[in-house]
Amino acid sequence: MTSMKPMKRLFCRAFQTVFDLGSRVLPWRKPEIVSGAGSTAKIPELLRGCGVKKVIIVSGRHTGAVLVPPIRAQIEAAGLSAVHFDGVRANPTISVIEQVREMYLTEGCDGFLAVGGGSPMDTAKAAAARIVRPNRTVEQMTGLFKVMHALPPFIAVPTTAGSGSETTIAAVITNEKTRHKHAIMDLCLVPRYAVLDAALTEELPPDTTAQTGMDALTHAVEAYVSVHSTTKETDRCAEEATAAIFRYLERAYVNGHDLEARQEMLLASFKAGVAFTRAGVGNVHAIAHTLGGLYNTAHGLANAVILPIVLADYGAAVEEKLARLAEITGTKTSGTAREKSGAFIAAIRAMNERLGIPDHLDVIREEDIPQMVVWALREANPTYPVPVLYDEAHCAEVIRRVGGK
Repeated sequence: MTSMKPMKRLFCRAFQTVFDLGSRVLPWRKPEIVSGAGSTAKIPELLRGCGVKKVIIVSGRHTGAVLVPPIRAQIEAAGLSAVHFDGVRANPTISVIEQVREMYLTEGCDGFLAVGGGSPMDTAKAAAARIVRPNRTVEQMTGLFKVMHALPPFIAVPTTAGSGSETTIAAVITNEKTRHKHAIMDLCLVPRYAVLDAALTEELPPDTTAQTGMDALTHAVEAYVSVHSTTKETDRCAEEATAAIFRYLERAYVNGHDLEARQEMLLASFKAGVAFTRAGVGNVHAIAHTLGGLYNTAHGLANAVILPIVLADYGAAVEEKLARLAEITGTKTSGTAREKSGAFIAAIRAMNERLGIPDHLDVIREEDIPQMVVWALREANPTYPVPVLYDEAHCAEVIRRVGGK
């Protein structure tokens, strides 16, 4: 299934096995969920309970103009202070991290409130990490457990149902000079609270709803087919998230005011985040990050396109697991594991089509593929417990398929 050299393959699997054994004694935790319509009204109480007197609110421009003002007004009405950084864009950069860090320190803040999708949450996480580790750059904190220090109180308020950053140990930041994405992964990056209020997602455009929802599906599926680090909890969360996304994503896409679908998608995204925080992601994410870095491709869109291509490439290595997901989602409940697996992958492709997501990304330039391969394999190997280990040639072949070649 892979042409990776035997010794390198052995090293990767040995690393993953040792990490899996070690991870079983780590103090994994999840944020406390505050959920339901109007749950943002509890934010001042949560901040006060954390001892926060002045919070920095981190968001993007649109969210900052529409959704943040009433939240900030509630905070200030409760006698707390707030400042607002609204300069986050998709695929946040190191320079933005430094701007947030500078505002936090200059304004004398003592807590973070991230409002938005994965980009504001990752920005706030990385800025908080820089605050507690002032002598370490983003590059120096890239990888596993390079922060190892408690962050200031941190509350995450997702306004999209996709990234799962409100419950994960990860923050992904782009170096604007090299266009390389750096994944910081540490247990201390998990927020203290996750506020899941469907009303905040009600006005999301259909394309954003679709892409972020498929991002959540990618998290769930990649965690589920992981060959190490899965637990009963991660499998259960991945199964429940996948079933919910198949049931509710298209409802939310068609009718953004369907609050039941919106709330269920927030919960599905959270569960998918729990699953991949512990069980990991894989080659889909490793390749998607190169697209975000080089071409600023939206992460959810990249994942949505890459997911069925990589799953089909994995073949027999994931048949049993995907067959189970086919049964859970009602995609196909009879036949062989191969037939069920194929039906599940076909169902993802069909859902992408209904959601207006293309089957390939024509932004990929042939001359960029060698660099994409380097970045993808550096991220994936040996850390990600993928069903199939890619070498350079295999990875390049898959990237070309993503580009429609």
